[in-house]
Amino acid sequence: MTAAIEMPHVEECVVAACAYNHTGDCHAFAITIGSADHAHCHTFVELPVRAGVADLTAQVGACQRADCRHNEQLECHAPAIRVGPDNDLADCMTYVER
Repeated sequence: MTAAIEMPHVEECVVAACAYNHTGDCHAFAITIGSADHAHCHTFVELPVRAGVADLTAQVGACQRADCRHNEQLECHAPAIRVGPDNDLADCMTYVER
C-alpha cells in the first residue's frame, strides 16, 4: 500500500474553471483519476467559488486507469502529475498507456 506521504502530487492544473484550482495549482486534499474511456479528473467541479485547503497541494488519492504505466494496483506511482484538457476539460496529462 502507498502511504499518504508518498502519494504523487498534482504538480500543475491548467483547468482554471475548477473550484479547487487557485492560480494553476490544485487545493483538493486528494483527487481521483479515471473513467472507462479516458483519464478524467473526477474531482473536477465547476463552481464560481474557490474550494479546498489553501496551504495544501492535491495528491492523487486513486487512479482507476489500470492500463496506465504509472498505475500499480490502482495506485499512481508517477513522481507527480499534471491536469489539463485532453478528451475533456480535466484529464490527467501524465497518463501513458502501457
